[in-house]
Amino acid sequence: MLFGNALALCVQFMGQLIIRKLLRLELKLDMCNKLFNAFLLILFLTGVYACSSDNETGFKIYDGNKVVPIYIDENTTDLIKWAAEELATDIEGLTGTKPEVKFTSSNNSSGIYIGTFKDHLNLPTDFKFSLHEEKEAFSLKNHKNSLYIIGSDVRGTVYGVFEVAERLGISPFKWWADVEPIKQESLGLNLPLDGVTEHPSVAYRGIFLNDEDWGLQPWAAKTFEPETGDIGPRTYERIFQLLLRLKANTIWPAMHPCTQGFFTVDGNKEMAQKYHMVIGTSHAEPMLRNNVSEWKQDHSKYNYTTNKQDINAYWQSRLDQLKQGDNQAIFTLGMRGIHDSGMQGIKDREEGITLLQDIVDNQRTMLASTFEKPIKNIPQVFIPYKEVLELYDAGMDIPEDVTLMWTDDNYGYVRRLSTEKDQQRPGGSGVYYHLSYWGRPHDYLWLSTAQPGLIWYEMTKAYANGAKRIWIANVGDIKPAEYNTEFFLDLAWDINILDQNTIPNHLKEWAAREFGAELANDISKLMNEYYRLAFLRKPEYMGWGQTEPTTQNNVSDFTVTEMRRRMEAYNKQIKMVDQLTKQIPKERLAAWFQLVVYPVKGAAYMNHKFLCLNLAAKTNEKAVKVEYVKQAELAFAQIEALTTHYNTALKDGKWNHMMSMKPRNLPVFHAPTADLLQKNDEQTDSLVIEANKIAISASDFETSNGTKEFQWKTVNGLGYSNAAVTLFPLRAKTFDENNPWLNYEFQVKEPGDYEVQLRVLPTHSNNFDHKVGLAVNNNSKTWFSVNTKGRSKVWKENVLRNAAIVKLPVQLNKAGTHQLQIAVNQTGIVLDQIAIYKLGAPSFYEIPLKANKQ
Repeated sequence: MLFGNALALCVQFMGQLIIRKLLRLELKLDMCNKLFNAFLLILFLTGVYACSSDNETGFKIYDGNKVVPIYIDENTTDLIKWAAEELATDIEGLTGTKPEVKFTSSNNSSGIYIGTFKDHLNLPTDFKFSLHEEKEAFSLKNHKNSLYIIGSDVRGTVYGVFEVAERLGISPFKWWADVEPIKQESLGLNLPLDGVTEHPSVAYRGIFLNDEDWGLQPWAAKTFEPETGDIGPRTYERIFQLLLRLKANTIWPAMHPCTQGFFTVDGNKEMAQKYHMVIGTSHAEPMLRNNVSEWKQDHSKYNYTTNKQDINAYWQSRLDQLKQGDNQAIFTLGMRGIHDSGMQGIKDREEGITLLQDIVDNQRTMLASTFEKPIKNIPQVFIPYKEVLELYDAGMDIPEDVTLMWTDDNYGYVRRLSTEKDQQRPGGSGVYYHLSYWGRPHDYLWLSTAQPGLIWYEMTKAYANGAKRIWIANVGDIKPAEYNTEFFLDLAWDINILDQNTIPNHLKEWAAREFGAELANDISKLMNEYYRLAFLRKPEYMGWGQTEPTTQNNVSDFTVTEMRRRMEAYNKQIKMVDQLTKQIPKERLAAWFQLVVYPVKGAAYMNHKFLCLNLAAKTNEKAVKVEYVKQAELAFAQIEALTTHYNTALKDGKWNHMMSMKPRNLPVFHAPTADLLQKNDEQTDSLVIEANKIAISASDFETSNGTKEFQWKTVNGLGYSNAAVTLFPLRAKTFDENNPWLNYEFQVKEPGDYEVQLRVLPTHSNNFDHKVGLAVNNNSKTWFSVNTKGRSKVWKENVLRNAAIVKLPVQLNKAGTHQLQIAVNQTGIVLDQIAIYKLGAPSFYEIPLKANKQ
């Protein structure tokens, strides 16, 4: 929050309550009178203005004339020295004056002191910390006119430095999204009297660079690092700097055939050492080997049953390379085929278990022997992904000190949770989660549209069931997944930063930091709607085709009414972007384009392209048909123009080759053609029919019944309704009897045969046994399975529309009010929307929201 002048001391208490709770910025900066007056107006209207505070202390960094120095121990590590210089540069960006970074062994002068407990900073005797037992922790405290940033270790100190930078208004994406600092007349930092102490919720937190063929790799090779011609040390340096600003510590390097293996490029390994990065690899890359780049033999020889000696030597050579130098790593155990294919050389499940067990045992022997330490002290992870999960479920035994890393189903729904027995394992568990994906039923590599509410729900649920050791997000090319990446890593750092009521606050905080507090509310509304519309159907899926095998575009399942409503929703998005663009500070226009304009307008025009083609296919009026085709062509041209601007005009071509509007050149990205026009599908589709459909948000229940331990709660920002309902707490529990339920009321105008449709999120249970029970009036419940197993046709439909659909035919013998009860057999089932309509009425893709829900 930004505010200034002499009245600042009168609003410190309010700042603690509102700023910390809602925006977490707690800044004290002199800004223009307009912003300050707006801020005071909000205080008076909300009744929380306070004229004094005994709960905060303020530290002045820049008074308009001079800036305080930064002090570090001359014997501190190079990484802390780098972080101190970064903070000095950040402060210079805000004030125009760069603080001097000085060496000291005392605290006799006022300034900013940065270091670990072990550094010689002569910390005051009454300056108490409680971080000695925590890894990567830090404390911030104002003490006797100095600001102390003290970490429990090196990374903790660096995270503390960047926490201060962010509280001062510096975006972690300062370089990666060109969020330029805005000059301030004075600069200060407010902290609670007891200071701020933080430590991570998840031990290893990071990203997986993947499917980099159309963005990160060509940009690095042709624009940023042509001397390497690939993703090399200069690119990784920028990535590692970003990760430290996001309080992350782990990287799974890029590994597609278009990219050289991480360890084969000179300088990559050393850059990871410089920035204290932990290197790991995906489920398909055991023992830190990039098979697609480094396995030089024929792929058929990557078979442990026939070529065990060569494969062991291949793995051992990487361990020998890592033994030299200060390398930090997590070793992936097990084996799959080359590049995400199944393991070779096994005939059945039993043979697979035996072979995989032998592989893991041999790998652990290599690790212990090479690094000459107990195997339990070497970080290892086993990732039961795809067919390997079946082997694990069938009885494969993984040593207790190895971390089990569960995965989502590639579409955001975690496939497996740790059981109570799993949670007792010393190695713990973690999650590999997709924010970007290449594969069937369809890629989503272009825009990042994962709903923050879904990320929160799935990852918080995983954490509640023991996934606290390692979180990795597949972020594709990093851009344009900036916000989703930050959201994911913020949760990994502090799982309690949000609850089911406050998820949208994170987006408001982000918008305020990036574009100013005055615009934060409007921007967060814009982006929440962007994610909600994509939850119903991602822009990459609008061609209604599939991949692997790739099919051509098809007629949409949307009705004409739904198409028009959806186009209007996206028109509102475009209009709002244009209105807000006029108010964005000039320093932030490049960031605005990258973080908001391109994704929002890109999604809008992709929808327009296909919706217009579909509307053209559903009319017989020639002039109308021609006009719709023109609009589709214009929408495609707009996507081309936006992409060209991204690659060539932004920051003098800084991001040239980063943004592709056609990853994998799938049919959905092609220019509009007349193919769909040949599929004229006349249908009875009117507002009258839709008006007779009763739409209910799952959160609009009349009564509820939980258990002593579990209660129903609404998750704000989850589902197409933005208000999905589930049981809390989120730990896994099956109810053998007394199933929790929700009651709803609805009215029909005339008796007859109806159908009740319930939409739940396509979440998973370990045993594929999620069930919901539906009953109308006093009838007995009919139970439905809402789980899918594997990549069935139903699972594909469910993940593309983010809904598993249950339909119950009912006979209603009278007009008027009726009762619907919905029960569940276990936690982890998320109710989103309900519809009731005449049996045999035309089907609808969408259950529309009530006006007050949008």
